Amino acid sequence: MANPVQSRRRVQSIEVGFRVLRVLRMAEGALPLREIAARVNMPPSKVHLYLVSFVRENMAYQDLKNGYYGLGSFAIQLGLAAIRQLDVVSLASDVLTDLRDRTDCAIYLSLWGDQGPCIVAKADGALQGAFSLRLGYILPLTTTATGHVFLAHLPENETEEIMAGYGNLSQMPTPKRRKPKSEIDAIIAEVRARGYGSTIGKLNQNFAGISVPIFDAEGQIAAAMTLLGPTDFVTGDRLDKYCGLLVDAGTSVTQRIAEESARIAAQQ
Repeated sequence: MANPVQSRRRVQSIEVGFRVLRVLRMAEGALPLREIAARVNMPPSKVHLYLVSFVRENMAYQDLKNGYYGLGSFAIQLGLAAIRQLDVVSLASDVLTDLRDRTDCAIYLSLWGDQGPCIVAKADGALQGAFSLRLGYILPLTTTATGHVFLAHLPENETEEIMAGYGNLSQMPTPKRRKPKSEIDAIIAEVRARGYGSTIGKLNQNFAGISVPIFDAEGQIAAAMTLLGPTDFVTGDRLDKYCGLLVDAGTSVTQRIAEESARIAAQQ
């Protein structure tokens, strides 16, 4: 069992480290060590230890010309990821319920995680019966509409590690289950051409899925919005209608994210 005093020391160390990071975040540019130490009211020797660790983890960088310190690439990526994820969940909330009400189908919002697409928000539909996906569920990458959307819009190096181990994330790694590259390339081309991904009877033989991408202010995929409904219901003219509704909804949330990002940038 952990020593309570040691636990408090570890937490205190993290809090002190964040005091240093906050100084870097508020600065207009890189700062010298003594200036950082003065702003956090700590000895330069102690601040230097934190900065060495932060530089090693790319949370900070040191300018080799003058020795000044600034926020590193990972800190910037972390901030962008946090803004992107918080924005997309909050900004898409009413869109999910509106789509659910207009289609009677379940609507899911998924973000990309280290194991693949993960459901982070949902609006259950009247037509899904007992079939419901829980929050936190990791969707198969190659056999779901949601997975197809991420495959089509993420850089290959981000999906390759999962592809190498899982042809279907609901199964254990088995090379024989992996789809041929030609089939994956065909899926990617189709999603990019149509603007959405679709599957029938893959996650559940009685259900069809339609999924669209949501993009952040930099034009990178931030999330996927997916409709899941009975295969005998999501068909024909209704299928075409729902595809259009989803594409419009994805565009709407993407625009909201762009506007929110612009608003936040204007306040900096």
